[in-house]
Amino acid sequence: MKLLKNKKINLKKIAIYFFIFIILMVNFSCIYGATTPTLVNKLNTALKKIQEYLVKLATPAAGVAIAVGVLMRKLSFGDEEKMVKGKKTIINAIIGYAIIISISLIIKFVDSLLG
Repeated sequence: MKLLKNKKINLKKIAIYFFIFIILMVNFSCIYGATTPTLVNKLNTALKKIQEYLVKLATPAAGVAIAVGVLMRKLSFGDEEKMVKGKKTIINAIIGYAIIISISLIIKFVDSLLG
């Protein structure tokens, strides 16, 4: 059981590191923008494509996760533990989708702080 909990924590850490990496890439592209504009343009277009891909991937995934959470709650037949798991699944799906949707805002905010 401990092994499964550690895997969940590791996946969360990987996701956090990935978002930090994307934010740092945008910031470095702004710093080195004066010297190599073609590199900055390539990085910006690559990050925009990654963002578009994540949104396209996250939309059906969030829908499926919400549907699974609703089914878990409906089919729990009064079992409190299953109802709580279903509720957590729905909430986590909504939060995850909101983060994916707001990536561009997060990047712009960090860019405005540093630039």
